[in-house]
Amino acid sequence: MAFNPIVDAKKCAGCEECVDVCPVEVFEMKDEKSVPVNAEECLGCESCVEVCEEDAITIEET
Repeated sequence: MAFNPIVDAKKCAGCEECVDVCPVEVFEMKDEKSVPVNAEECLGCESCVEVCEEDAITIEET
């Protein structure tokens, strides 16, 4: 099973919590927003979802 992390840029506050918590470095900051640049590495652990206070991240199963 694969996972697809999605960041709602309108909700993202640029706190970088998801960047720091992700064990496989899925996210990077671009223009002060989180972007899933290595989405194919996502483990589906949802650590990023849990730390995002803005509810800007969702994980879809593909």
